[in-house]
Amino acid sequence: MILGDLVFVSGQGAVDPTTGKLAGDDVESQTEQVFKNIEAILKAAGSGLDKIVRCGVFLADIKDFPKMNAVYERMMAGNRPVRTTVQAAALPMEGLKVEIDAIAYR
Repeated sequence: MILGDLVFVSGQGAVDPTTGKLAGDDVESQTEQVFKNIEAILKAAGSGLDKIVRCGVFLADIKDFPKMNAVYERMMAGNRPVRTTVQAAALPMEGLKVEIDAIAYR
C-alpha cells in the first residue's frame, strides 16, 4: 500500500515465488527469502531496502533471534530502521519461522 511517499509492506513470509514453497527449513534461509520478497515489493513501488524506516519481526522461536539478526544486518547493508521483534504464538504457514513487515519511503 502506498500513502504519499510511504510504502507499507504487509507481513512477508519465506515463500519462494518461483516454487510457491518455503525457501528452507532454517531461520537464516527463511529470513533471506523474506527480505528478497520485501525488496521485490519495494522495488515495484519505487523504493528499496535502503529506504526502510521501520520493521516488525515475528519469530516462531525467539531463540532464533541471533541467527535471524545476522541475516537481517547483512540484507539491510547498514540501514538500521526502527524495529520491533517478538515471538509469535503461531505464524500462518506450517514450518514458517519468520515473518517481517516494513514501512519505507520513496
